[in-house]
Amino acid sequence: MSDGTRPPSDFGPNTWLIEEMYRELQEHPEGVSAGWREFFSDYRPAPGRSVPPPPATPAPAAAVAPPSPAVPADTTPILGPARRLVENMETSLGVPTATSVRTLPVKLMEENRSLLNQHLAEEAGGKVSFTHLIAWAMVKALAKHPAMRTVFLAVDGVPHRRALEVVNLGLAVDVARRDGSRALVVPAVKGAQALSFDRFFAAANDLIRRAQRGQLGPEDFQDVTVSLTNPGMLGTTHSIARLMAGQSLILAAGSIAWPAEYQQADERTLARLGVSKVMTLTCTYDHRVIQGADSAAFLRDLTGLLAGEGGFYEEVFASLEAPHAPLQMARDRNPYLGEHGVDALIDKQASVLQLVNMFRVRGHLLAHTNPLDTSVPTHPELETSRYGLTLWDLDREFATGGIAGERRMTLREIVAVLRKAYCGTIAVEYMHIQEPDQKAWIQQRVEGVAWEKLLGREDKRRILSCLNAAEAFERFLHTKYVGHKRFS
Repeated sequence: MSDGTRPPSDFGPNTWLIEEMYRELQEHPEGVSAGWREFFSDYRPAPGRSVPPPPATPAPAAAVAPPSPAVPADTTPILGPARRLVENMETSLGVPTATSVRTLPVKLMEENRSLLNQHLAEEAGGKVSFTHLIAWAMVKALAKHPAMRTVFLAVDGVPHRRALEVVNLGLAVDVARRDGSRALVVPAVKGAQALSFDRFFAAANDLIRRAQRGQLGPEDFQDVTVSLTNPGMLGTTHSIARLMAGQSLILAAGSIAWPAEYQQADERTLARLGVSKVMTLTCTYDHRVIQGADSAAFLRDLTGLLAGEGGFYEEVFASLEAPHAPLQMARDRNPYLGEHGVDALIDKQASVLQLVNMFRVRGHLLAHTNPLDTSVPTHPELETSRYGLTLWDLDREFATGGIAGERRMTLREIVAVLRKAYCGTIAVEYMHIQEPDQKAWIQQRVEGVAWEKLLGREDKRRILSCLNAAEAFERFLHTKYVGHKRFS
């Protein structure tokens, strides 16, 4: 805990919160948690930064003196957290910064995030946000660029640089206050460079949850080394954030949206053209110890990770035990444009029908029938890339051949229906049947059908009982009549 002498820079943009909590302790000691009370046991505000007293209750109208001529009557003093914000911003002007900007397509990040969240929805719950993925890419990119972990120090008036091995990643969280106003807190995931993605995911979620409930302690705000803010959640295209003293950089993520010139276009047309939504990242860094080339290389590698380089998504999927292989970035082979036009579209359509057939033939090999098996089942004949299909085709429409009673669907919808029918927790194999009517009968009852609504709890128990009885009978036959010919 504090020794009463920690410099304000240890808390960076959270300094206002420390002093606001100190004032809260003075006014309402019972409303402050034990952790904060221990922290403030020997705390003294820094000279010149004492917590301003709360505004006095206004006197009756007759006793109020007229406002000073130099101060307009409609002005009010800035107090509390807002005053700390003013001071922080003025202090930040003493940090000479520069900013690098890079825009990237987010198609692959969107698709792989969707796959991850489908898995989490089926398992323990939770949701991977774009912020989680961007933050993790920051951690991975910082491991390759030690220059971006360098902070500036002045020792006895002499400038020094300090290379940090530890990454304490601050996440800007917007929280509602008791008085109805909103404030920004920046708690840190400590030692992020040593975590796997699943542990980082859990730590970030815990910070955000406690921030929204007002349960953060002083240790959550100390020693932030780099920060991530996400003004894009409010629709901001890109933002140059303020860098606080004691940090090496702050990354701001802009909105995920269609490029401005396409925002009023038909999304089906954009899918045909192969246009992706984009996001702009801005890296603001301390220019005293970090150079523009370092920042540019850092952003290049960070955006490369989000584009699937370096096994980024494979690591994330494996860490969360997602039972799918992540999609890969690929250059679009557009069937609607170019000299081969109609022929290219026919080839794509044929590829889609091939994929549909292989899901019916091989899909059961990917079914999750063993709840104890955590491996990721794959099969080369069920990969879209084998048929010349890429993530750019997912939102394009194709003829289905009658899947789920639909004549045309997007490739995304086709694959979703087939995965649910053949690659879930129930395996169905029937394409060896010679009678077309029998195969069609089965298809109608497995494709596009909500399995979870067909089988209730008692049905599942009865099926499990039958399976156990069949297994016991098999074992009995194998031990009692060894070598005898029998039909299972």
